[in-house]
Amino acid sequence: MAATISIRHSEPDDYEALHRIFSGPKAIWGTLQLPFPSRERWRKRLAEPSEGLFSLVASVEDDVVGSLGLRTFPNRPRRRHAGGIGMAVRDDWHGQGVGTALMEAAIDLADNWLNLRRLELTVVTDNAPAIHLYRKVGFVTEGTLVDYVFRDGVYVDCFTMARVRG
Repeated sequence: MAATISIRHSEPDDYEALHRIFSGPKAIWGTLQLPFPSRERWRKRLAEPSEGLFSLVASVEDDVVGSLGLRTFPNRPRRRHAGGIGMAVRDDWHGQGVGTALMEAAIDLADNWLNLRRLELTVVTDNAPAIHLYRKVGFVTEGTLVDYVFRDGVYVDCFTMARVRG
C-alpha cells in the first residue's frame, strides 16, 4: 500500500526535518545548496521567511520528507505574474510520489490562489528524474545555462524550465 502524502505550509518547528532533507547527498548533488547546512540557518529561514515566499512541506504521517519553496515577487510590479520554484525530497523518499505531490500543490497554489501565469526553475542537466517530473507537470525547457553550477569540483550546466499558464 502506498504511503499517504500530505502537503502543508512549513512551520518553524520543521527546521530539523528540512536540515535533514538538505543534508542528504542527493539533495546536495541536485540543488544549489552547499553541503553541511546548519540547523540554525534552517531555523532562521523558517522563523523569518522572506516576503513573497510560500514554503510547503510534504509529510507522511508526521514525518517531513520533502520541501518546496515558491518565491513570488510582490515588490517587483513587472514580475508579479511569475514565481520561482526550488524543491528537494529526502534521499530515502525519492521515487515515491513526494515530488509530484509537492509540484501539484505548488501549481494549484500558483494557478488558483496566487494568479501566477509563469512558474520557473533551474535544474542541473544530469538530474533526469527531476527533469522527468517537471516535464510531467507541464514545464518545458527554455534554455541551457552553461557552467551555471560548481559541483564536486567541476562546472555543470543547468536547464532553465518554465510552465506558462495559457
